[in-house]
Amino acid sequence: MSVSLSPLTAEDHDRVAHLAVRPDQLRFSGTVAESFADHADADFHAILQGDLPVGMFRIDRGYHAVHGFAEPSHLGLRTVIVDAASQGQGLGTAAMRALPEYLQIHYPQARRLWLTVNLQNPAAIASYLKAGFQDTGAIWPHGGAGPQHIMRLMLTA
Repeated sequence: MSVSLSPLTAEDHDRVAHLAVRPDQLRFSGTVAESFADHADADFHAILQGDLPVGMFRIDRGYHAVHGFAEPSHLGLRTVIVDAASQGQGLGTAAMRALPEYLQIHYPQARRLWLTVNLQNPAAIASYLKAGFQDTGAIWPHGGAGPQHIMRLMLTA
């Protein structure tokens, strides 16, 4: 499944406002509105199928300030939302596979991308692993919905 990634501005909320995960996934990702309300040190990006936004995510430039395992030259992946109607088609995995090249263009100084993913979210864990993220084996105990795997993706050598 082919997807592309595209930057969003804070004013682009309406472009992705229709995106919604299944109710049982809300505790992991939250909503688009919540994501746009919490935007300090974060940039928004759309996951597109053709011209249609089917998902979004945030890149946190200040991830290291809260997550001691990250360094200032590292980024954090947050609030990955793939619309419920588009799930199960491989779009999320395709988007995650596109991240290294995309991030090299938009954040050329970044050396690593980190994320934490809830232990009770096996679909997301599988998608990240298929996309090349490595599970560090460490657990982030401070997740809003419980403990989380700490995963990383190398962006440069």
